[in-house]
Amino acid sequence: MSFKPLPVATETSQPFWDALRDHQVSIQQCDECQTWIFYPRQHCTHCLSDKLTWKPVSGNGTLYSFTLARVPTDPAFADEKPQKMAVVQLDEGPRINSTLVYLDEDEIQVGMRLKPVFDDNEKEGVTLLRFTGEHCEPPAPEPVVKETVEPATAVEKVQVKCTDIDAMKALVSEEFSAWSNQLEVTQALINQFAELSGDDYWIHTDIEKAKKLSPFGGTIAQGALVQVLMTKLHIPLAYEVVGFNNMVNYGSDKLRFPSPVPAGSKIHARSRVKAVEASSSGTQLTLEMHIHVVGQERPAVINELVIKYM
Repeated sequence: MSFKPLPVATETSQPFWDALRDHQVSIQQCDECQTWIFYPRQHCTHCLSDKLTWKPVSGNGTLYSFTLARVPTDPAFADEKPQKMAVVQLDEGPRINSTLVYLDEDEIQVGMRLKPVFDDNEKEGVTLLRFTGEHCEPPAPEPVVKETVEPATAVEKVQVKCTDIDAMKALVSEEFSAWSNQLEVTQALINQFAELSGDDYWIHTDIEKAKKLSPFGGTIAQGALVQVLMTKLHIPLAYEVVGFNNMVNYGSDKLRFPSPVPAGSKIHARSRVKAVEASSSGTQLTLEMHIHVVGQERPAVINELVIKYM
């Protein structure tokens, strides 16, 4: 759910990005005067020689300077607030602009020793170079969770005309559909929704405080966020309503949030047709939709959505 801008490699800088994908820091060194160079260039900054060779280095260095940006430099970086932007001086001499991770604000000090962190973006095939304290141990990477639809949930749809009230009423059932695909509700997604909606109450966004004070043992998603995510949960319905010129979301007869969705949870959904009635403006269908945390019997969201077919 992140739309952060990513670097674009050039012909000159491509070896740097190729090395990062292999979790290796590589910079140029002049063959003539042995000067180490960064950013990537075509000539030595000291003697102007064009004989430059890419060589692996440790990536270790010291913090030359840093800035804490409490207002995101771009809305896409709201999940990193405050952004810990840094200039790192490598042991070989060159300085690199980067960001600091896995460090609290009070731990950051100019001159502190740093080591590289390789931040893989699997979707885009790009690895970013970040830095953390020399003695910090980055947390184990979370498994990538993809939205999936189980093959077994595929069903053949029966077309029902919205004007055929008897056929529409035959869709009413006490039984719920099969489950939708699963979707992970990450802390980054929760933070982005907080930035967009203004619902940044600590129980959603302050991880450390939530661990200490929240009855849920950590941060939880906003109920409105979980409800909105219904549009990304594709429920395999056995029917398709046809024969209408327009379909509108008329509102909800009932909307409840019976249980929390902890950050990092996976959710899925199912539904049933609760009621159908004819009106002067068309046919009204009430679709009872339940969103659950995967493995939890109690729903996280109950929404009796009223749809009008006209």
